[in-house]
Amino acid sequence: MLNFTPIRKRFQWRKSTALALALTFGLALAGCGNNAASNAAANGAAASNGGLNTSSNSAGAASSSTDSSSNTTTASADKKLTVYSAGPEGLATKLIEGYEAKTGVKVEMFQGTTGKILARMEAEKANPVADVVILASLPSAQGLKDEGLTLPYPDAVNADKLNPDWSDPEGNYFSTSASALGIAYNTKLVKTPPASWEDLAKPEFKDQVNIPDPSLSGSALDFMTGYLSLKGDSGWSLFEDYKKNGVAMAGANQEALDPVITGAKGVVAAAVDYMTYKAKQKGEPVDIVYPAEGTVISPRPAAILKSTQHEANAKAFIDYLLSDEAQKLVSDAALLPGRTDIKAENRANLNEIPQFKVDWNWMNENGADITEKFTKMFK
Repeated sequence: MLNFTPIRKRFQWRKSTALALALTFGLALAGCGNNAASNAAANGAAASNGGLNTSSNSAGAASSSTDSSSNTTTASADKKLTVYSAGPEGLATKLIEGYEAKTGVKVEMFQGTTGKILARMEAEKANPVADVVILASLPSAQGLKDEGLTLPYPDAVNADKLNPDWSDPEGNYFSTSASALGIAYNTKLVKTPPASWEDLAKPEFKDQVNIPDPSLSGSALDFMTGYLSLKGDSGWSLFEDYKKNGVAMAGANQEALDPVITGAKGVVAAAVDYMTYKAKQKGEPVDIVYPAEGTVISPRPAAILKSTQHEANAKAFIDYLLSDEAQKLVSDAALLPGRTDIKAENRANLNEIPQFKVDWNWMNENGADITEKFTKMFK
């Protein structure tokens, strides 16, 4: 029996589990005689599991050709697609609406954290439902690729404009947006913002700091693994000092930020910056700083699953995510666009953020152990 529990906690795919999943997906694919049967199964799974939001937009008929006017691949006639997205809910909804308007495809979306997406995939392992996944952690997508669970799409429109450090050159995943990890703080409570990660271990921040749980937040795990890829084992001293200073592990990203917005806490370490920017735009007393010594950028990769029964629709969706229109929506949501030729507005751009030189391969290989050690340290 397949065991996905370690996968959900670590946001990466242990080889034996992933190979078994690949076999499961392959059998499910072979066992579906036609699209109608597979769609019925997908809809049944969606209904039984709950949480899928169905959006419909009856645009004109679509075909499996390239639409030169929109510069995207048009979808096939079956008009169905299932997307599991770890992106911000408002942005994800707008992206779905934009795609539907251009293709006429009806999209079912499950919105959740990377951990929840992997948990849902566990529940559906005997009958895969998702066609496309959008995750909040690059190592997760690397693991999917490494174990042969993704469908390469090297000809994706505008893929050549993506940040090459964030996406797969063979087209197995495309980081269409990114966030940076910083220090978010309540401007009413914190008059002198911390300037470095080490500052959060100082007495003035005693019992005032939250940090997201890396078993729930892919971006938090990216920060921890990225920091340790640079510092080595000596880097654990920072997290040990955090623990001694009363830093609390507080759920996923929004759960860690909400007490800072209300004033119950003063600071979030490894805060996802776009959430802080959006709260600030709404008038909340929060702001964010990027320590001068550097931080981790957390790309948000999208991938087509090899088990998809709607390949043309999935490819058209990737094309849409890389389009000018979709990248503008990314910028409007206070995220960093995945394309290097599009700048973000009302937030720091990539060249304004000090960055660690992280080792993504090391991060992918060591995420399991780091998650386990960190969660044990803070529970």
